[in-house]
Amino acid sequence: MAEFWEGISSQFNTAFIVDDRWRLILEGVGNTMVITFFALILGSVLGVVISIVRSSWDRTSQTISRGPVRLIFAFFNWLCKLYITVIRGTPIMIQIMIIFFIILTSTDKMIVAIIAFGINSGAYVAEIMRSGIMSVDMGQFEAGRTLGFNYIQTMWYVVLPQAFKNILPALGNEFIVLFKETAIAGTVGVIDLTRAVNMIRGVTFQSVFPLLTAALIYLLCVMLFTWLVGKLERRLRSSER
Repeated sequence: MAEFWEGISSQFNTAFIVDDRWRLILEGVGNTMVITFFALILGSVLGVVISIVRSSWDRTSQTISRGPVRLIFAFFNWLCKLYITVIRGTPIMIQIMIIFFIILTSTDKMIVAIIAFGINSGAYVAEIMRSGIMSVDMGQFEAGRTLGFNYIQTMWYVVLPQAFKNILPALGNEFIVLFKETAIAGTVGVIDLTRAVNMIRGVTFQSVFPLLTAALIYLLCVMLFTWLVGKLERRLRSSER
């Protein structure tokens, strides 16, 4: 038994203590969080804008008369649909490689990862937001216009807050998926958590401690995010009473 524990201790020291390899894990966790945070912001902005365009077209296309306004509106709606189709229809790994090796070849790797994951998340957030907006009754639009709001103000102050409450669980799930998807950021050389673990494995030829540590960190982070989303849901429900 003593030899067993000595072996475990030796593997742990080799994996994390020798040459301060634990610092590599911390760097990977930090980079993963940074990529996730800024990609979430970019994806949310893209998602909100695209969802407004798509839902506005769905609600008003039958009432807009033929002319330049309708053509411009139809073009932007088509552009948004094309973006969603392409992004949702291709793997994120291919997208990040195209952006890094073809489009932004001389850009910092972290920025490339943020842009790639943000663009990918934006397509999914857009459809989630669109479904939330479409679930809000048309009477809310009319109520906003009655209060003197224009269309954008009605969307921002009346419709989007109600839509957000309806789609919060789906948005929370998208955030968790985005966090886990960053595990492929190492494809373009970013030292995220997964790449840090693989670097340790490559040096030490050990897999147990590095891989289990990465899995545990991902699990704990997902549990924390799930708890925070649940707490926000409860607070929003209590504010309605």
